[in-house]
Amino acid sequence: MTSNERIESRDVLIVAASAALVSLAAFSWFFSSGQVLLYGDAVAHINIARRVFDSATPGPLQLGTVWLPLPHILMIPIVVNDWMWRTGVGGSIPSMIAYVLGVVGIFRIVDFAAGKRAGILAAAIYGLNPNLLYMQSTAMTETVFLAAMIWVVHYLQLFVAAMQGDQATGEYPPERSVQRCALCLAAAILTRYDGWVLAAVCGAVVFWQWRRSAVGNLPAFRRLTRPVVGFFALCAVVPMLWLAHNYAISANALDFINGPYSAKAIETRSTQPGDPPHPGTGDMLTSTIFFTKAAKMNVSCGWLEPIFFLLACAGTLYAIWRWRRLGVLLLLWLPLPFYAYSVAYGSVPIFMPVWWPHSYYNVRYGLELLPVFAVFVALVPTGAEKFLAGRVSRVVAISVTVAVVALSYALISLQTPICLREAQVNSRTRIALESKLSVILRNLPADSTILMQTGEFVGALQEAGIPLRRVVWEGDHPAWDEAMSAPAEQANYVVAFAGDNVWYATRLFPQHLEKIAEFDTPEKPRVTVYRTRK
Repeated sequence: MTSNERIESRDVLIVAASAALVSLAAFSWFFSSGQVLLYGDAVAHINIARRVFDSATPGPLQLGTVWLPLPHILMIPIVVNDWMWRTGVGGSIPSMIAYVLGVVGIFRIVDFAAGKRAGILAAAIYGLNPNLLYMQSTAMTETVFLAAMIWVVHYLQLFVAAMQGDQATGEYPPERSVQRCALCLAAAILTRYDGWVLAAVCGAVVFWQWRRSAVGNLPAFRRLTRPVVGFFALCAVVPMLWLAHNYAISANALDFINGPYSAKAIETRSTQPGDPPHPGTGDMLTSTIFFTKAAKMNVSCGWLEPIFFLLACAGTLYAIWRWRRLGVLLLLWLPLPFYAYSVAYGSVPIFMPVWWPHSYYNVRYGLELLPVFAVFVALVPTGAEKFLAGRVSRVVAISVTVAVVALSYALISLQTPICLREAQVNSRTRIALESKLSVILRNLPADSTILMQTGEFVGALQEAGIPLRRVVWEGDHPAWDEAMSAPAEQANYVVAFAGDNVWYATRLFPQHLEKIAEFDTPEKPRVTVYRTRK
């Protein structure tokens, strides 16, 4: 190992250790205040992982068809422990590890592009973001995907630089970079669907660079043929495996697009007759504005939002100007067109308190542009020095950048990060219902079985510590199908939420059912618990 390699390894270690300390501190704060399980999706992710081994029908098919499986797979060995499962810590750990990897990846990207000082600034912008610090404390998938995307861009950055003859990539030969890029792309593909689009765009870049080498460097072209073919094979096989998995469960490979739990189906069920469509429906301009606003709210607030965004745009212009060296970093902007299209045509609404309908829904999606703000804002001082040709310009640019970021993050923290507010607002009634129900469930006999449509309220079982193998739920076939025509025959107790399938079954087939508890929760369906008398 050369002296430069030792220095680089030491820098990476320092950044990783600092990120780990920040991660643990943030998690400790949110865990001690009982806020790691506010998102209903976080609870669902943890229980999907748990069902793979704790279910009446355990196995990989319990991973489902809509949410991609990598985050759940990462949780499985941790949520085997009952305490890790019940408290949600088992879901937080993969997110925290991904957070550290993301911080290190951001540092590596900018360090390679503009030097160590810019890399440290970028890592700080990314790692100290209050919204990211909350999300990395939960079982949500944002930090896992961000880490995968960041390392995809970094390895592609190294690959392109090596193909262009950059001597700084001597320790990263292009064949190694393209292989690692493929592995990170596989992780992105198995985490969020924007990873599929990212893979397609990266594939085009890899193919272009490989094809160009056939003209000017035939030995390099031949040497790269095998790793490049492997790159495309992996990026093709991974989504095909997921399609096959969907088909095995529902006989519909595209169940995540048009199935009963797809975004389209959820929006159809949640929209009342006569309600206007969500903002941005069928309108790419409006949907782009909404997603951009959500992104701004995740990094700043008030009058600082446009300043922060303009700094990112200035850094982007500098990257375009230095296209040959920095152009690949523009891939970090890919979430913008992806989510704009999803809002316009994919039944994915984004609601923010500042615009109609003045509520909170999917505001966290704006966090997908955090790498853009981290990388391109950190490039502003370098661009200022290049354009204005002076060290003073760089110092002024650094001062302005640090001031804007520090003030933005301070104001976000004082006002409560938007992702945390979204979780708090949307969880109040759900948690109230689950808390009441968990008290009832906890008092049931330890060996009893329960018929319950888990859906939105699986957290009640988790809070009560009820093993999921004791529950007959909507994914447990054929027991669930038989229970819909004879609920008393499939379990010792029945939990019905007004309007769900179990509720209808208890109305149609009430034989041998004895009501033992019933309660209401504001804005949530009435809950009725029965004892069966078989």
